[in-house]
Amino acid sequence: MKVFYFVCIVLLVTGNVVGCSKTKDPDPELEPGPGTGGPVVTPVVPVADPPLAATIGFFEQHWKPRSFTAPAYIEVTPAQASATATVTIDASKIITKIPPTVWGHNANTWMTNMVGEPLFMQHIKALQPGFIRFPAGSGSDIYFWNAERGGLPADVPAQIMNAVGQLIDGGYWYGKINESWTASLDQYYEVLKQSGSIGVLTVNYGYARYGTSADPVAAAAHLAADWVRYDKGRTKYWEIGNETYGDWEAGYRIDVSKNKDGQPEYVTGELYAQHVQVFVDSMKKAAAEIGQEIFIGATLYDAPTEAWMTNTTKTWNEGVLKNLKAAADFYIVHNYFTPYNENSTSSVVMNAGLTVPAKMMQHIKKEMQTYGAPVLPVALTEWNMWAKDSKQQVSNVSGLFALAVMSESLVNQYGMALRWDLFNAWENGNDHGLFSDGNEPGIPKWTPRPSFYYMYYYSRLIGDRLVPAQVTGSTAIKAYASTYTSGEANLTLINTSDKAVTVQIKANNLNFGKRLYYYQLEGSNDNGEFSRKVLVNGEGPSLAAGGPSNYVQLKARSHPVYEQVKITVPPLSAVILVL
Repeated sequence: MKVFYFVCIVLLVTGNVVGCSKTKDPDPELEPGPGTGGPVVTPVVPVADPPLAATIGFFEQHWKPRSFTAPAYIEVTPAQASATATVTIDASKIITKIPPTVWGHNANTWMTNMVGEPLFMQHIKALQPGFIRFPAGSGSDIYFWNAERGGLPADVPAQIMNAVGQLIDGGYWYGKINESWTASLDQYYEVLKQSGSIGVLTVNYGYARYGTSADPVAAAAHLAADWVRYDKGRTKYWEIGNETYGDWEAGYRIDVSKNKDGQPEYVTGELYAQHVQVFVDSMKKAAAEIGQEIFIGATLYDAPTEAWMTNTTKTWNEGVLKNLKAAADFYIVHNYFTPYNENSTSSVVMNAGLTVPAKMMQHIKKEMQTYGAPVLPVALTEWNMWAKDSKQQVSNVSGLFALAVMSESLVNQYGMALRWDLFNAWENGNDHGLFSDGNEPGIPKWTPRPSFYYMYYYSRLIGDRLVPAQVTGSTAIKAYASTYTSGEANLTLINTSDKAVTVQIKANNLNFGKRLYYYQLEGSNDNGEFSRKVLVNGEGPSLAAGGPSNYVQLKARSHPVYEQVKITVPPLSAVILVL
């Protein structure tokens, strides 16, 4: 059985800037055992922050210095095996300051009213996602934020045209509703308030295409501007449409017999760019009226030309980038990483998470250069996997995949990364939801999936500056390091092999402290390589899926730091260490 392992290590060290000062130790009198020796102390040199990457840009405004607080712990024996790999944290360099925008999430309109679900609210408050996108993917292009059911504007047609030219029911969504199965706009705002999160909203671009008024673009832009006024600064980031290049989106193809402003049957990148200018003008004026600053994004396609693409998609980036005229503040990309609808192995899933973010960023940068567009911040506002039919999406490997995507988003300097999504549909395990929807046999609604636990601990233990981590002696280990302003350092290790690996940890320009703490996350022995469970420090769910219910109170494992710092990464595991 091929399995994957993850270890996240936080090293408490002495020094300043990227070095570490001593934290309050729960057991300050505990010393290393006889003959083992203590940590070696060397001089630490302060390191300046690098220039801000243009692809992060204003998203860095959410950066804050982080201070580490040592957790309560249970004493354990240190790793005894000989190390076969070495990871060196190089705190003499800083890759980037870490924006907290890379562990955000997507909510949607069909995930109940949210605020009336106590278990969901309990978990979302604990998770503290920071940024939550709404109203929901393709539903955004048929969403009328200020409409009640049955109360659409007169220029909204009952039917819209799909990609093959059929007129189908519009399937519209409404923001002014009060129903238990679907969330209103105000209920979304309440989730933001209670979880301390910032909004990311996608306005209805499709209406600019299928609207039947004399000027549908102006009507759609006015609707978006009124939303900005109503929002009153609760949302910082706005998107003009969802995946607007796709033939699956409302507005991709329109009934030209109903159109009154001469728009073509099929949308193009050039047309979209022209429309974005109208939206931005109206929305920025509305923001100025209420004394708020907002940032507005335009959609790009994330990969080079492929055989399946329509002409719209093939030419999308060229049309957008040549014609935006500096209207947008950032670019939006989406990616589901693994081969489309393939029953992918865990190695395929992990390789995609580890390699695709770099390929995507390289492509987008090349497109900006090719078409003479400015380099703007890049927001990955939907990410997940296509892998299906082996319960990949609800598995422990999905949690490891989440670590890879978030870490590579930092390495490749994305401004934002938001996981799709908090709640979806079971579909026999082909479910992107972070929580169970209640249709999973034997699993109650709102049970957190393994990815929840990986993202929960990752967001709590990562530092505030990303630094290099070099791996030697193993091709299976992937390493990501960060430092805290308060002095400590963090290391995330991902093991992509099916065997335990003992890693020796070394450092450049930082000193190890007295004690190491950790949380170990691992899959169980169910469902082959795609276990539906995650155990944290040996504690798991009482059910057939999910993780421990006491994740907030769960104590770390800990032992003193010796001259040689080692950790064994066991099968299908995640470990979070604190020194």
